[in-house]
Amino acid sequence: MANLMNELVSGVVESVLKEILKKAGGSTATKRQKRQTRSPTTGRFKKTTAAKAKPPKRQVSRRRTAASRSKTR
Repeated sequence: MANLMNELVSGVVESVLKEILKKAGGSTATKRQKRQTRSPTTGRFKKTTAAKAKPPKRQVSRRRTAASRSKTR
């Protein structure tokens, strides 16, 4: 009797574990890939290098002072 109960419990545990492991794997979305560019001279794929950070833009237009804004045009 004990052997039968042990066999029943182990069978249920195994099936539950299989179910859990089957559902867990591979649920992430696929990543989009860019097309690789070939080198014009050798025809091999180019290795991508990190772009250098550009300096911040300077303020071009000068802000009018409070005195000049208060004058009527």
